[in-house]
Amino acid sequence: MNTDQGKYTFGVLTLSDKGSRGEREDTSGAYIKDKLLADGYKFEAYSIIPDQKQIIIDSLIELTDKQKISLIITTGGTGVSPTDVTPEAMKEVIEKEIPGMAEAMRAASLLKTSRAMLSRGKVGIRGESLIINLPGSLKAARENLEVVLPVIDHALEKILGGTGDCGVE
Repeated sequence: MNTDQGKYTFGVLTLSDKGSRGEREDTSGAYIKDKLLADGYKFEAYSIIPDQKQIIIDSLIELTDKQKISLIITTGGTGVSPTDVTPEAMKEVIEKEIPGMAEAMRAASLLKTSRAMLSRGKVGIRGESLIINLPGSLKAARENLEVVLPVIDHALEKILGGTGDCGVE
């Protein structure tokens, strides 16, 4: 939902077994929250949940369908470990995928580390919400968010039916 200030609502969902048990500090989720607040987005929700597909699905549906949050940023669960199931959960939640945003994040990350090619994060739309998967490490989450941040407002405007020209920057 667009707020009176012109920016959109957001939620942060950290996917971490250790974090959900209180065994690890959530530095990436805290960074994402602070960065979006500084950029004028309106904070609505934050939680740390375990890397379990059904819990991720249920949480994303709650944030999009029930709370009607415009932007949901997830952090964690995008790699190749056995517990990394965020992309599989996303497949069941999103209605439209936005591969260009995920590809842009991977491309930028590949300039820094060859391990970026192991990232399986997705970006997609459910209803009137944009969901972006970021890696779990603070460094990677920060770098990836910086790549997509310049287009988030325009993406949300278009998702909500805006008729502004995409060719104008």
